[in-house]
Amino acid sequence: MTQIFVYVTHVAGVADDIASEYITAAKKIDPAATVTAVVTGSGADLDKVADSLTSKYAEVIKIGNEALAYPNAEVVRKALCNVLDKSAVVLAPHNTFGMDMCPGLSIKMDSAFAADAVDFEGVADGKLKLVRQELGGAVSTHVACDISNGAVITIRPGAFAPIDAAAGGKVTDKSGEAGDLTAKRRFLEVVQAEVGDVDITKSDVLVSVGRGIQEQENIEIAQELAEAMGAVVSCSRPIVDAKWLEKSRQVGTSGKTVKPKVYMAMGISGSFQHMGGVKGNPYIVAVNKNPKAPIFQVADVGIVTDILEFMPALTEAIKEM
Repeated sequence: MTQIFVYVTHVAGVADDIASEYITAAKKIDPAATVTAVVTGSGADLDKVADSLTSKYAEVIKIGNEALAYPNAEVVRKALCNVLDKSAVVLAPHNTFGMDMCPGLSIKMDSAFAADAVDFEGVADGKLKLVRQELGGAVSTHVACDISNGAVITIRPGAFAPIDAAAGGKVTDKSGEAGDLTAKRRFLEVVQAEVGDVDITKSDVLVSVGRGIQEQENIEIAQELAEAMGAVVSCSRPIVDAKWLEKSRQVGTSGKTVKPKVYMAMGISGSFQHMGGVKGNPYIVAVNKNPKAPIFQVADVGIVTDILEFMPALTEAIKEM
């Protein structure tokens, strides 16, 4: 039986969506695994998120310290090394924070490291088989990771189906075991991005356009569809780089994080940088001329066609209804 710890990030006492995805990932590693959530922070926010996670996990370890009030990877790494079993498997999100913290954590714990896992195929002879994606999702690679001495693995947010299980767990306070949390770098401030004329984070339906829109003038076609649906137009990074839409409409790890009920991906390939900004398990409709586009791997409905033909036809159909 594998012992798995999952590091849960949170903002203002609310756990990130990946907290529910970890459970699916852990059970794919070992169905009989004991899965323990770990949260760091300080004050009321830490207590709030720790208590909320007991609905999903049998045990939640909280590590409180003023030095952990902001998720500084250098400080969190020190705390985890002092608290966690060195032979355990540790899962963390594959985002800027996870990529900052986890390689060094695996070195400190003298364990294996694997990044950006999108699937697991179980353990055999002490080796965990996991799946990664290369070349923007065009190629899947199967990797064998020796976890006999533990492992640190980052998993791609959104790659695993979320599970909300009623665990009725307990909170274990290990703040006293965190040790020395001094660091060479320190937190200064959080700078919030400007919202812009439209706040895409508050929309229930998004019509998101990518390279398939071809020209700036064609964005008007997406706008007409969005108006017919009562939606808002958003986009992938290439559209912002071309200055066809403002930065505030960009979805992705370098843009906004959105939680719509319906996400219309029009001419978007579906790279993990883009899909990393789509949270909350929305209903995804993907339209793309390339049948091998990575977006089809996560879409609820996939349509292989030209968006410049599809969007006007859908707009007319909606208006007729």
